[in-house]
Amino acid sequence: MRWARRPEGSNWGDFGVDDQVGMMNTLTPAMRRGGIAEAKEGIAFTLSMSLDRPGLPVAGTRKPPQRFSICRPNSDDPNFLYEYSHIRPAFNDIVNDDAVTLFTQYSTQWDGLSHMGFKFDADGDGVPELTFYNGYRGGVEILGPAAGGPNAVALGIENLAVANVQGRGTLVDLARVYGREAATVGYDDLMRIMDAQKVDVVPGDFLCLRTGLADLIIEAGEHPDPGVIFKSCPALDGRDPKLLRWISDSGLVALCADNFAIERYPSRKSAEASHAAWPLHEHCLFKRGIHLGELWVLSELGDWLHEHRRCHFLLTAPPLRLPGAVGSPVTPIATV
Repeated sequence: MRWARRPEGSNWGDFGVDDQVGMMNTLTPAMRRGGIAEAKEGIAFTLSMSLDRPGLPVAGTRKPPQRFSICRPNSDDPNFLYEYSHIRPAFNDIVNDDAVTLFTQYSTQWDGLSHMGFKFDADGDGVPELTFYNGYRGGVEILGPAAGGPNAVALGIENLAVANVQGRGTLVDLARVYGREAATVGYDDLMRIMDAQKVDVVPGDFLCLRTGLADLIIEAGEHPDPGVIFKSCPALDGRDPKLLRWISDSGLVALCADNFAIERYPSRKSAEASHAAWPLHEHCLFKRGIHLGELWVLSELGDWLHEHRRCHFLLTAPPLRLPGAVGSPVTPIATV
């Protein structure tokens, strides 16, 4: 057993001591059929932005993809516009191959459960360890460069890929209420908006929050102003205990938004001596095994749903099956 005690409010061990997908375990065939039933018109929406957006450094480290071409074996010739007549004069083939250096969480993405851990005394010896969902440890299963990483031996994003990420999406349109005001949305606010928009959330749902920030990023083009981007549009109050409790009680399997982190950062101050800078990430990724989707594009879908007085859709959103990665680009598809 990797842990002797689990965080308060967590579900560690509920899906087995070696579980690596958290609430995705609860996504049953019946729930998927419920999502499929929402695809009534056969109209599909792409929920990803271009992978070279948002067009500014994210988290101080993530950068746009860089594409390049590599040379042919034992040659200085790039494998791009390469003429096969160099191999044999009779060949008339032309081939293009390229490669990419990709930051897995720069653009539209999934956060894996290994994306964020927290210091927690999982073995009860009085000393907090670097701990991730279900008690996996930094330096043991989550390896840094000094140990041959980066590599999530456990909780890598490939586990989400094989969990078959498809089910019922449910959209709450915060932008329709707040516009581009930088509102911090707590439990009471969210419940009031859901009631007004006649939104219901049931176990197995992928809850998607339209904040309008992706629109602002896309409108800004190649050079968005960070002073505007990071001070606009609503986000959840990760410090609201009622909101976190509702996320647990609702049974949702994932929480997605068209902003950078779903929650407001910096968050409200905490009275606790030791606390998370990202409390919603702590609750979802660390305690509950709820995957987070960020920088999704939800406005076209949101406008269609509003016009047709609906809030549900079929969502298909598998990440890359990239072993050991802590996150992944994703091109979610919503079908209504």
